Amino acid sequence: MGILDRFKSNKAAQDKTRKMSDTAERKANERTGNKYESQIDSGQQKMHERLGMDEERPDQP
Repeated sequence: MGILDRFKSNKAAQDKTRKMSDTAERKANERTGNKYESQIDSGQQKMHERLGMDEERPDQP
């Protein structure tokens, strides 16, 4: 089992990562005056997909 597989099965780690990601998104938008909001959001969504944290997907057991 690889490190990403272990991460995908660890709900607490996913919640912490999501919280940190949201904070980073807010700060980046704040610093850029929301000029790049769509690009920042797109990047965050791609990161969540890669880590298996898609919001559209139902929670995994």
